[in-house]
Amino acid sequence: MRLLHSPNGCGATRRILVIFRLRPVPPLTTSNEGPAPPTILDRFLSLFTDVHPGESGTALLMFLNLFLLLLGYYILRTVREPLILASGAEVKSYASAGQALTLMGFVPLYGWFSAQVDRMKLISGFILFFIVCIEVFSFGGLAGLPYVGIAYYIWVGIFSLATIAQFWSYANDIYRREAGERLFPFIVLGASLGAPVGAKIAEDLFEAGMSPYRMMQITAAILCVHLALYAIINRRVLGRPGQAEATKSSLSSAAGGFKLVFGSQYLRLLAVLIILLNVVNTAGNYIVDKSVVNAADAAVAADPSLNRDAFIGSFYGSYAFYFSTLGLLLQAFVVSRLVKHLGMSGALLALPLVALGAYALIAAGAGLAFIRWAKIAENATDYSVMNTARQLVWLPTSRDEKYKAKQAIDTFFVRTGDLLQAVLVFAGTTFLGLGARGFALVNLVLITAWLAVALLLLKEYGRILRKRVDAAAGVAEGG
Repeated sequence: MRLLHSPNGCGATRRILVIFRLRPVPPLTTSNEGPAPPTILDRFLSLFTDVHPGESGTALLMFLNLFLLLLGYYILRTVREPLILASGAEVKSYASAGQALTLMGFVPLYGWFSAQVDRMKLISGFILFFIVCIEVFSFGGLAGLPYVGIAYYIWVGIFSLATIAQFWSYANDIYRREAGERLFPFIVLGASLGAPVGAKIAEDLFEAGMSPYRMMQITAAILCVHLALYAIINRRVLGRPGQAEATKSSLSSAAGGFKLVFGSQYLRLLAVLIILLNVVNTAGNYIVDKSVVNAADAAVAADPSLNRDAFIGSFYGSYAFYFSTLGLLLQAFVVSRLVKHLGMSGALLALPLVALGAYALIAAGAGLAFIRWAKIAENATDYSVMNTARQLVWLPTSRDEKYKAKQAIDTFFVRTGDLLQAVLVFAGTTFLGLGARGFALVNLVLITAWLAVALLLLKEYGRILRKRVDAAAGVAEGG
């Protein structure tokens, strides 16, 4: 609620009421008072990041909105597995290629639509499109139409990348660089919490016997709330400099997402970095998968009474628990401090350095126990530090780049990395006979390239910031 007070009102009452405000309020000052003290919410969020007075309300709403988006996505993601696997595991692999092909048409279409409408109409149209798609898949599945599982698998892969990219495009649009560097680590925490909660809800609903097509309706309802939160947040930020104009104006129609990426040195480097990151990480997942299968076969050969599936399931259960828990702790208590003290360099270089140590250990001949902990460290850093860095890098870009180019990089180029990894694994196993150590050596070469690209990207990042400072100084002198 709003804070209503008179200059002579009770200060204690004002401080209690401001805790629950849902809309921007005037500073709690009179001509004889100092700056407004931090609220209880401000103090609570300061456990996770550096929050200035007045920022906590919008930051918490952004956190909640991302939490709901990931919760809904993980319900859809869990639903897709039995649907696609009903067509066979091979079809699942081919469907991943279908995602990349579909995105080649999706990215230009998004760029065209963003040039026709203002910001909220873009977001509303985008989310409503995906809600309609959910209803179509639910109806088609209940009606027994063929190939629904394949089409749904391709669609979910696009949904996950596109809606999350849209969220961070908006976040980069409403926050200036200084505020984004402080608040993004806390907002990302919403994703870290939403993912396991969504997966757990889906698991419980499956055990309760709910149809996958009925479960889709839960995410449709969540997306309606997600869209409403966008509208609430948008009203809150209208008073910020430039936000009223940004809300009413559409993006430029001069260039689409791919053209923006290929026309900018900074964005080209970012696209290459994302591809290298994905190739390294997914190749590492193959190393783990292969090592676990070999260990399970050896254990069963030594003791035929062992259950092979139980061995593998137990490994992955604890593996996922540890890297998820470690990632959550890093996101909650480390990432914001890393960014504060080491800046963009610390955020962008943390993962390749961790990966360098992990794959050096594997290449040296480490066994499954060491491979497990090496990948736990890599995945936890990826899901926390690197996930935040991937959003921070967009803060100094233009509005067109934040929306159009980000969709291209966070969707098409991510899937391109997945496809290249599949080619790498196929070539490595079919023609080169590579094992865990061989793939680890390949990853070390790729990580060296990744570090070189990251350093070049940081150099470009600094150049863009200096250019902005110089431009601002020129405007000030001209005024």
